Formats: sequence, C-alpha cells, structure tokens
Amino acid sequence: MALFRTRSAAVYGIDAHLIDVEVDMYPSANRDFITVGMPDTAVRESRERIKSALINSGFGYPSKGVTINLAPANVRKEGAGFDLPMALGILGAMGTVGSTDEHLLVGELSLDGAIRPIRGALSIAACARKQGIPKLVVPADNAAEAAVAGTHVFGMRHLTEVVRFLQRPEDFAPHAVNGHADKAEPSSSLDFRDVRGQTTAKRALEVAAAGGHNVLLVGPPGSGKTMLAKRLPVVLPPLTFPEALETTQVHSVAGVLASGLGLMTERPFRAPHHSVSDAGLIGGGSGMPRPGEVSLAHNGVLFLDELPEFPRNVLEQLRQPLEDGSVTLARAQMTLSFPANFMLVAAMNPCPCK
Repeated sequence: MALFRTRSAAVYGIDAHLIDVEVDMYPSANRDFITVGMPDTAVRESRERIKSALINSGFGYPSKGVTINLAPANVRKEGAGFDLPMALGILGAMGTVGSTDEHLLVGELSLDGAIRPIRGALSIAACARKQGIPKLVVPADNAAEAAVAGTHVFGMRHLTEVVRFLQRPEDFAPHAVNGHADKAEPSSSLDFRDVRGQTTAKRALEVAAAGGHNVLLVGPPGSGKTMLAKRLPVVLPPLTFPEALETTQVHSVAGVLASGLGLMTERPFRAPHHSVSDAGLIGGGSGMPRPGEVSLAHNGVLFLDELPEFPRNVLEQLRQPLEDGSVTLARAQMTLSFPANFMLVAAMNPCPCK
C-alpha cells in the first residue's frame, strides 16, 4: 500500500479554497482508478487523460489500483485543473517524486503530457498566499496572471518539466512579476477625442464619468449613441491596483482573460445583445455559477443598446447590482457573490409621436 498527498485548489465565486488530493495505491488485478470527493464529469474523466499523459511522458502507469480522494469530500469539485496534482500524486505513490508539501499544483493535462491553461489562476494564487504555501505550479499561460498575487509562481508547459522541478528545484526560477505599473499599450483604438460635435452628449457623459452616474441616451438611429458609449471607458479614471486585481479575478474565473495577460489595465466595456438571458446577464448556469455580464463589467461600463427590446424579467434582475454593487447567487450547497459595480449606459430610440 502506498499513500501520497498533493495540494490543489478549487474556485467558488471569485475565491479559491484549498483542496487536498489524497492518492492511495494498492494491489488490484483490475487496475481500478476511482475518484471520490464529489467530482464532476470533467474530474472523473481525468483518469483517461492522466493514464495517457503518464505513459506518453515516459513514466509508465502502475499495474495497481488507484483511489483518489478530493478533500473536503462534501464540496463539489469542478473542472480539469486537478489533472496535474492527481498525476503527481500517482507519481509520488510510485516513488518518482518526493514530498510536495510546499507546493500547490493546478493544471489540465493533454494526452501527451502538455499542461493546458485553467480558469481562476489569480484566485488560486491568492489562496496559496493566504494559506502560506510558498510555491505555486501553474500552466505557463497562467503564470503572468498568477504572479500578480505576490507568491512564487512557476509556469510549466509539460508534466516532465514539473517532475524535474520537484527533483531539482534549484534549476528553476519563479516567474517575474509583471505588475500594474507595467502598463500595456491600450488595445482599443477608440478615443473620446475623435468625436466631432455632439457637445451636449459629450458634456453629459463627462459629468457622468466624473460622478459615476448611470446614463440614458435617447436619439434616432445613427445619431451616435453607440459610438459615444464605446468611448466612455477612455475618460473614466485609471484602474487602481485593488480595482484591477478584482476585475482580473472576475475575468479569469469566467475564462475570458487573454492568454499571457497579467493584470488588466483597461476598464471593461460589455455590450450584451438584447436577447441575453437572465443567467447570461446576472450570472449562474448549471453546476458551479459563472459570472454574468454585470460582473464582467465590474469597474467598467455595461451598455444596453435598444433598452426596450430587453425582456422585462432580465431588466428587473439589475436591481440588486445597481443598489448593492454585487450579485448574490443562491444554490443548494452554497451561496456565492460576484462583484458588479459598474456604470450603466442605456440607449433607445425616441418614442414615436402620434
């Protein structure tokens, strides 16, 4: 019998919680691979990815049964980010790697052993720092994002590279922090200064931006309502570090953060179509709730074009975020909150005269 433990993390809302990955290897003619601890479908399917990744990386697969427990067992585990700690737990039980008590590991494995990016790397890095775990191993594409949290982050591209790191840590250096001070060039070519005319509308948007007020733009089609709204984030104040950190966390958890990006430096602009559902606007979905458009617009602008076309039940969902600056989603096992502090800009055509 061989027992080995690694540590990982699961994201709930925009916060991550520590998960112990316990691996028990025992003699079995059937070579069972059992995962317990309320895993979802993606976690249960990891056994096929792990087997192929271990064999194709040259480590082989033991001719024994394997039972993996994801603790605490009463909390649902979701996503493929547990592939890497589970695979290293098997290698530890085989005697290939030593103790990983100083490491927190996350990553999805491909069949050849390559490590794919995951959601919520920044939240996981913040969890590692809070729990006092000195070293965080993440996919290379998530390294810049995770390093913002201020812990020692090691970005890895392949399972064999992680094994070498655990065997010879002195050969690896942590990822350099690319913080808020290192601003990238603005990705948007839209600029408020390009607007000619529209003096009254521009003045109204400037006042709204200065005071953080919501705006309703009324005018005929083609009068420039959408054009002005898209340029509003340019005149908003720059993101502070806490704002940038929280905004990046939301986009990371939602899986829409650009690969290789560290900290977001531009205020988000979200413009959902009027056919959006209430779950798409507020957040939710099956399984673990995901952030909606109001949370993706956190610290930025939410633009609702053709406001009367939105379903009434969807618009009524905006009451809580407009009043509280957050969204609370209740589920049977937990209640999650997502930040949703944004400027609401709505546009509509004037009512026809009779």
